[in-house]
Amino acid sequence: MSVPETKTPLWRQAPFALGAREMAAVSLGMAAWGLVTGMAMVNSGLGVPLSVFMSLVVFAGSAQLAALPLLAMGAPLWLIWATAFCVNLRFVIFSAQWRPFFKHLSRPQRLWHGYLSTDMGYVLFMKRHGGLKDGPDASNRREVVAYFWGGAVLNWLAWQTASMLGIFLADSIPDHWGIGFAGTLALLALSCSLITDRITVMTAVVAGSAALAAYAWPLRLNIVVAIAAGVSLGLFLDHQRRRPDSSDGGAGTGKALDTKGPPEPAVVSAPGRDAP
Repeated sequence: MSVPETKTPLWRQAPFALGAREMAAVSLGMAAWGLVTGMAMVNSGLGVPLSVFMSLVVFAGSAQLAALPLLAMGAPLWLIWATAFCVNLRFVIFSAQWRPFFKHLSRPQRLWHGYLSTDMGYVLFMKRHGGLKDGPDASNRREVVAYFWGGAVLNWLAWQTASMLGIFLADSIPDHWGIGFAGTLALLALSCSLITDRITVMTAVVAGSAALAAYAWPLRLNIVVAIAAGVSLGLFLDHQRRRPDSSDGGAGTGKALDTKGPPEPAVVSAPGRDAP
């Protein structure tokens, strides 16, 4: 009688530990950003219960920080939703790139992956496994998933721990500590780590220029303008890069735009979710 094969839990696999170790290298910056986000939620008037709820359910630092000023100003609900939607559009790109790796999972499992997806998680994952263009074969699917979960769990814990500290200690942390500025520096460092090729450099410049040009607009709409400009240009340039070159008689080289970098999608945004 054959003994049924037992599967090692994901958290006990070596790739899980590897993913956690690689995420630990950026967890300090994520924690600083989470602390600032937690404080910002309380200081904007949400209160502790709603702030805790938002941190756990939304888990998207960029969208949270973009929506908080609008909530404090009493902006229309549609504008708040539109802003959060624009901020998180980059996760559509992430999901498309992740599809070959996770398409074998059930829908509930893929939804959990979507909830835990983050900017830095995407960057680290694609650096480690991006060479598998068609996804992993059946023999190492669990190892790839374990790597994702190792980084995702550590990132979630770092973010939520710091965010909760910011929520419950918002009234105790003095302004002269400069926590907000520290969070800005952490956010800047994490954003710079996402700029990996010529496309992302171009989209970063365009997004920054658009934000400055629309700075005087009310309700901080310059954030929406910057995101729309950056994402639109990034998608266009990424499409041009992947489009076969029609000048060679249809052979197609797929090198319409030389990025001199790894074939990663254009992403320019605050590393939200990184949460968030």
